[in-house]
Amino acid sequence: MTLAVVASRALSGLDAPEVAVEVHLANGLPAFNIVGLPDTEVKESRDRVRAAILTSGFEFPARKITVNLAPADLPKDSGRFDLPIAIGILLASGQVKNDDIAHYEFAGELALSGAVRPVRGALAMACQCHAAGRAFVLPADSAAEAAVVGGAAIYAVESLPQACAFLNGLQPLEPFAGALGGEWPNYPDLGDVKGQSIARGALEIAAAGGHSLLLMGPPGTGKSMLAARLPGLLPPLSEREALESAAVQSLGSQGFQPGRWRVRPYRSPHHTASAVALVGGGSEPRPGEISLAHHGVLFLDELPEFDRKVLEVLREPLESGVIHIARAARQASFPARFQLVAAMNPCPCGYHGHPAGRCQCSPEQVAKYRGRISGPLLDRIDLQVEVPALTAEELQHSRPGEGSEPVRRRVFEARERQLARQGGLNAALQGEALETHCRGDEHALAVLAKALQQLGLSARAYHRILRVSRTIADLQGVETISRNHVLQAIQLRRVMQGGA
Repeated sequence: MTLAVVASRALSGLDAPEVAVEVHLANGLPAFNIVGLPDTEVKESRDRVRAAILTSGFEFPARKITVNLAPADLPKDSGRFDLPIAIGILLASGQVKNDDIAHYEFAGELALSGAVRPVRGALAMACQCHAAGRAFVLPADSAAEAAVVGGAAIYAVESLPQACAFLNGLQPLEPFAGALGGEWPNYPDLGDVKGQSIARGALEIAAAGGHSLLLMGPPGTGKSMLAARLPGLLPPLSEREALESAAVQSLGSQGFQPGRWRVRPYRSPHHTASAVALVGGGSEPRPGEISLAHHGVLFLDELPEFDRKVLEVLREPLESGVIHIARAARQASFPARFQLVAAMNPCPCGYHGHPAGRCQCSPEQVAKYRGRISGPLLDRIDLQVEVPALTAEELQHSRPGEGSEPVRRRVFEARERQLARQGGLNAALQGEALETHCRGDEHALAVLAKALQQLGLSARAYHRILRVSRTIADLQGVETISRNHVLQAIQLRRVMQGGA
């Protein structure tokens, strides 16, 4: 045989299109060429593959070798094609014989010693491979991630000789069966937060309805503490949500950790992060922080310190739950349905409104500082609450607050009501579903009409108040939204500039 075809996968956003690795051996001067729009990493595989084949005890054909990665118009990146290229060369030269090669797909980077190194995006590739009805042969270090796909036939190999022995029928391999999940994370307890009853209540509402939250207050008042305790109030991911979240994380630089299966991601990028780091991008588009937080929490501390252009990119995904990345040669879409929690100081020095009167910022400085966050972005944040400084008496004599466990139970019950009523969380209600499930009594509607007129609410703010009111009612086990629910929802978004 002088021609061999081995199946593999490329990565394009969350998709993993099939790539046919075609290897042809011809007479002529020895040469090794790779075609089919490979990038630098793929072109460099020539040296890795040659060394791996020789050190593994095989003969490298002294012939003209042409490797075509089809389709030719699909860009190919990374070293994942090393293993299928090596298998193709050995098949074409007759050193590996397997009549069922069409039933397998391969991916893996080769070391010069013949060892197989892990690859990025194993989970996304395994999903597509399983859908195509093939078994997936990949590095042992990536097998646990790929095994997340239920029912997929995963074969883990440590080296090129082991993969060849398996294909030649000399060393049978059992399908890899990974263990998912581990112990539930030991989240910090909400009872550690002293005082701050309003902020604690807002955190519970945010957890129950999936709402975005902004915490504003002087340094050291517990804003970051509150944000860190939100994941501990949220239920585990469903199977569908866990698979979506894991697929996105598998494309990141750190990959997906099977031990965190069904654990909601918590991302906290530094305020020096660029727009590309936040939303994703690059010549080969990869997910950013907002996509890596899919079905989880994105915490932005020191919100005004982020570059304004960086913050503005949050506006669309906060509404749509998806981010579209367009480059000259590549386009990709990543899911980004995250729960935003942000924290900020009230002024540049941080002590505006502090009882000690330490702030020396002028009104113009305060307005300029808060103006770093645009009105359209603020309009998309459901809850905006103040976290005031505690007095010495409150710090020394206040009793421990309610712990996470009872709050978590109330959150779970409220979420169950929402899922039974509308099949999703209140924060995601749109259009007709919003009108149907967020009905208030006549007193509630009167308060909303008055707020719309006096506070100058936008239609978006109006609807967000309705959603928050619905969540407050769900926490209380009440079906109809009342006047008090609406008043509380309005009060929980009036910290910025004294209005909505």
